[in-house]
Amino acid sequence: MPSPAYINAEYQSTHYNLFKDSITVPLKPVLPPGVTRYAFDAAIMQYMAAVGHEQVLQGDALTEYIDPYELWEAEGKRRMPSAAVRPKNTEELRKVLKVSNEYNIPVWYFSRGKNLGYGGPAPRVNGCVALDLHRMNKIIEVNAEYAYAVVEPGVTFTELYEYCVAHKLKVWPSVPSLGWGSVVGNTLDRGTGFTPTATHHQHICGVEAMLADGELVRTGQFAVSGSPSSHLSKFTFGPSIEGLFLQSNLGIVTKLGIWLTPAPQAFMSCSFNMPDFEDVETIVDVFGPLRRDGLLPNTVYVSNLVEWLGMLGKREELWPEPGAIPEWRLKELQKQLGIGYWNAKFGLYGAKEVVQAHFNELKKIVAKKAPKGKLTGEIFSAEDGETLDPSSVPEPHGGFFVGVPSLWSLPMVKFRLPKKGGGIGAHYDYSPIIPSSGKTVLEWVKTAKKVCEAESFDLFCDFFMHERHVIFVNMMTFDKTNPAHKHSVETIFSNLFKEGRKRGFSKYRSHVNTMDLVASLYDFNDHAYRRFVEKIKDALDPNGILSPGKQGIWPKRFRENEKLKAHL
Repeated sequence: MPSPAYINAEYQSTHYNLFKDSITVPLKPVLPPGVTRYAFDAAIMQYMAAVGHEQVLQGDALTEYIDPYELWEAEGKRRMPSAAVRPKNTEELRKVLKVSNEYNIPVWYFSRGKNLGYGGPAPRVNGCVALDLHRMNKIIEVNAEYAYAVVEPGVTFTELYEYCVAHKLKVWPSVPSLGWGSVVGNTLDRGTGFTPTATHHQHICGVEAMLADGELVRTGQFAVSGSPSSHLSKFTFGPSIEGLFLQSNLGIVTKLGIWLTPAPQAFMSCSFNMPDFEDVETIVDVFGPLRRDGLLPNTVYVSNLVEWLGMLGKREELWPEPGAIPEWRLKELQKQLGIGYWNAKFGLYGAKEVVQAHFNELKKIVAKKAPKGKLTGEIFSAEDGETLDPSSVPEPHGGFFVGVPSLWSLPMVKFRLPKKGGGIGAHYDYSPIIPSSGKTVLEWVKTAKKVCEAESFDLFCDFFMHERHVIFVNMMTFDKTNPAHKHSVETIFSNLFKEGRKRGFSKYRSHVNTMDLVASLYDFNDHAYRRFVEKIKDALDPNGILSPGKQGIWPKRFRENEKLKAHL
């Protein structure tokens, strides 16, 4: 057995069961593309010399390196690594890349492999070596005065939060709904949280990355030796290159500077709900301008009724009949729970009187523009001159809205499992970027509802309101042992994608199985964007060893070699 992925007992148990339960067919050995068994065995010995025998995994030890939510694994379509290698520092990482260059063995690198619903740790190309960076887990620095952290890839949101607590640092990390993921991995994949620094990638400041040849490069002021501004300023001299490492295969980020939220004196937990499906138009048209003018300075999280139901138990307990849950039944459940069809949650942060003034202004706007809605706010504050302890804010008000991580949302994947037991819960997402227009969002949810219900699925969704756009997440929870569910999920995704393409919508991230499909949307000037990145890829990674095919960016040898394409 490989060493545990997590020190935290709850996280390790959940992690172990997630992957253990996903094995519906035996793991089958696979070689890297274009590499002979003899060459692969020789490379394995060199990987072992680089990182230690116990940190190179093969065979059944690769259980944790597949997609636990893969749609068609029972049908033999699962994407598989040939081995896993787990370096603990940049010196070992450099040795691993040297071996991969020597033998032309591609690696699929990731921090914690928790990009669930998008492929997890599974490679885009069958036979890549899984390059697992979770042992590179040092918190280099947390600076409370300037509110930033510098971390390695293996550091989880929970570990960063616990570090801040243990050292009595008055800063709040932004955390997503699941705390076991990597700060680096989530940030580079443009993940989001809920506090004032919720748009993680926009708060990157200073990156260190290793290129395919083992060279380390730093960005911005972090590239100036001994600069006190390394993680304080995005201003730099010359081209800004940090963005080249977001959702890319151009280099492996080994250190990341990210801004945190200074602990405020007060936090107000705010919620707003509206009763009817069509009310989403009002919510977007009221809250969108408030995001743009700064009255609401951070993300507004809006979820629909069915997503709330997903946290309460099995769907069969609520509606045992075939087909989507009918409107009359949804209204019954809505009344029983005392919530809206659409439920918005957000926080206000700062000095107590300022927070209260913001909320008072919000109340006046809502009363005038959305009188059907119900707005509530509960304030939590420290004494004057003090800062709020986030652990003092009780559920359901605190949690990730005050930077406290958990595994809160994981039970959602069990929504469509049989009431009598059995099955394996999973989810798949379609997550387009949509203009923050009430009319546009309403039209989209009507379309998405029709697409889902045509396959006897409910519209299970949420969206995150930014200043000018929303990230809309259509989630399909399913039982991956149920063939009808899997066919429905595939059909729903395909039809949502077609509808999104018609409207010019792209996704903000992609499952490994659909990366080429999403990349095809960026078609200006005969896909000039893709060709531009391919030129950079070929210059930086001439052997094409770093995550080939990630985000639809293929190295030259994969673009031109028909035999290698058989692995795709």
